[in-house]
Amino acid sequence: MPSGRTRWVALGALGVILAGVLTWALWPDPEPRQREYLDATACLLTDERGIAGEQARPVWAAMQDASVSSLVKVQFLEVMGPQTADNARTFVASLAGGKCGVVIAVGKPQIDAVTAAAKTYPNVRFVTVGGSATAANVTAVDDADAGALRAEITKQVTALVPAVPADS
Repeated sequence: MPSGRTRWVALGALGVILAGVLTWALWPDPEPRQREYLDATACLLTDERGIAGEQARPVWAAMQDASVSSLVKVQFLEVMGPQTADNARTFVASLAGGKCGVVIAVGKPQIDAVTAAAKTYPNVRFVTVGGSATAANVTAVDDADAGALRAEITKQVTALVPAVPADS
């Protein structure tokens, strides 16, 4: 028969193990580090400087902020090669033919390419920053007022969030 001291040591060890198991089982799960994005993407078409370009920088910042609040994915594509509308049109086709629900274009060649291609992609919305609206699916945004630009880009990105039925 075990001595009294051995019994107390065994009970103490069992208590420590039990406390450890209970602590582990009841510890709250940490917040996930990964965002769960919607199946919606907003795309930015830029010149060869990408999002570092002067005109693209504020647009990309607004897109990123809108992405955090709406969980819409955002991406950008640089037009590589000659900075012409003909060359940029290939890049517009790539974005419009992909999963981009809205394509935002900055820079004259990119805007000219969107203008030429918009009617070919009636189910894609286009935004020209500093350009003009030439089709029903094209929205022109003035880039002179930074606050208005940010608000309009945010509106265009968050418009990709699917509507939630009223009865849910």
